[in-house]
Amino acid sequence: MDRAIYDNMAKIDGEHWWFVARRKLIATLVEQQVQPPPDARILEIGAGTGSNIALLQRYGVVDAVEPDDAARAFATARTGVAIKDGLLPDGVDLADGAYDMIAMLDVLEHIPGDREALAALAPKLAPGGRILVTVPANPWLWSPHDVAHHHQRRYTAKTLRDIFDGAGFRVRYLTHFNSLLLPLVIAARAVGKLTGREGGDDAMPGATVNGILEATFAAERHWVGRHPMRFGVSLGAVAEMATH
Repeated sequence: MDRAIYDNMAKIDGEHWWFVARRKLIATLVEQQVQPPPDARILEIGAGTGSNIALLQRYGVVDAVEPDDAARAFATARTGVAIKDGLLPDGVDLADGAYDMIAMLDVLEHIPGDREALAALAPKLAPGGRILVTVPANPWLWSPHDVAHHHQRRYTAKTLRDIFDGAGFRVRYLTHFNSLLLPLVIAARAVGKLTGREGGDDAMPGATVNGILEATFAAERHWVGRHPMRFGVSLGAVAEMATH
């Protein structure tokens, strides 16, 4: 992503409704579907500015990888975790069989070879380990926001499942999320197209609007993880190695 995107992320990811609510949903997916063992070994790929690391540390010891130099330095200082450099599929030096859980939280869509990236991570899982992935959904929602964030693609449930299957995984749970706000996102993207707006949708709203959006999005944690949702702005998947 562009330097300005990372810089803005570092400023807002502690309070912005999308980041705050998404962390709550991620916690639900971890607890309901990943179910890591106590004191799990956890790996985050694409740690960005480090906003997810404190959440992941609830469940065990966290290692992390981030290829952007400035974001990696910021996240290391912020979290105290010595975050590694590296790019998938071939440029990440990690031990095989080391991790009970791997998290890729809105990262896979940035990688040109998404299947190859997942296949490279498969040997890093310990026996019984699981991988949690979140990605943007619905190719028809493609907008300047995706361009600004250097997304390679948006996914459907089928294309995401097919990528996992091709990388040697079995998807055990797949759901859409950020569903309640989908009509609002569709409207915002439509207005953006009509007005020729460029750039990401990352502005920090006022406190009241931010609180309403956070509460609406975060409310989904009460059923995401238990009952798959069939539409939404994003997709989440939990997978494990396929057995043959």
